[in-house]
Amino acid sequence: MKVKELAQMQGFKTVSMPDGEREIGGVYIGDLLSWVMGRAKADDAWITIMSNINIVAVASLADTACIILAEGVELDAAVTETANAKNVNILTADMPAYETAMAIGAKI
Repeated sequence: MKVKELAQMQGFKTVSMPDGEREIGGVYIGDLLSWVMGRAKADDAWITIMSNINIVAVASLADTACIILAEGVELDAAVTETANAKNVNILTADMPAYETAMAIGAKI
C-alpha cells in the first residue's frame, strides 16, 4: 500500500505528504526515538505519539515510509514545514497505536 492510499482510509488525515507514492512495507510502533532509529526498518509506517521536531530527523535516518501520529496528536506548523522540506510523510490517526497498526496491517 502507498502512503497516499493510507491517507484515504477512514480514520487517517494527511499532515505532510511530499512523497505519497512511497510504498509501506511494514509497521513499527515506538516513542523512544533512539530505539526507533535502531529498530524501525526502511519503508515502515512508524506510529508514535511524539510530536517534536526530532521525529522528522529520526524518520529520515530510519528511512520510514511515513510517520503516523496516533491518538489525534497534532503537530506545530514548524514541524510540518520541516517534514515537507525533508521529504517526510506525516499522517494523524484518532485511534490508539495498536488499532492504527491493525488497520494498516490488514491492508499490506
